[in-house]
Amino acid sequence: MTTLPLAVDWLDLFTHFLTLSLLAVGGAITVAPDMHRYLVVQNGWLGDAQFTASIALSQAAPGPNVLFIALLGFNIGINAAGGPSAGWRAWALGLFGTGVTMVAILLPSSVLTYTATRWAHRHRERRGVRAFKAGMAPIVIALLIATGWVLTAAHDQPARDWRLWLLTAVTALIVWRTRLHLLWLIGAGGVLGALGWV
Repeated sequence: MTTLPLAVDWLDLFTHFLTLSLLAVGGAITVAPDMHRYLVVQNGWLGDAQFTASIALSQAAPGPNVLFIALLGFNIGINAAGGPSAGWRAWALGLFGTGVTMVAILLPSSVLTYTATRWAHRHRERRGVRAFKAGMAPIVIALLIATGWVLTAAHDQPARDWRLWLLTAVTALIVWRTRLHLLWLIGAGGVLGALGWV
């Protein structure tokens, strides 16, 4: 993995996440495929394992989904300092990376959401506003499918992991067709993983 020592690299990371913030329709998780491309493939600031572990850990923890951005930024900072063994400098850069990524991902979308929501509420009866809301649903679903693909395709041998693919398909079908709470599905997936079935 390459390091991120220069101020211009931090600025590039900040502006990239600013842009992603405005594209994150349906939440920050929907732009995870582009984050993977940018952080892992293009720049090498994170490894595949770090990227997927950051998302998995933050999704398992209580709190908002956007917490995975903080973990990505923290890992970028830690890597920039040379790893966790670099001492206080690694932790300081980790916290700096957290701040850079979180401010960049939250600021534009928060301002846009606040402004657009106030306008849309005032004009909620207009045909264009109703059509816009209806048209956004397929986009959000497609972005979530792309995120799922990136996370499941990170395995070394996807053809051998047919149980994981089957679990993914069954879970998607259950979410689509029932009102079963997601925590039950997450718990079932955890039990299946602990038993070594997936």
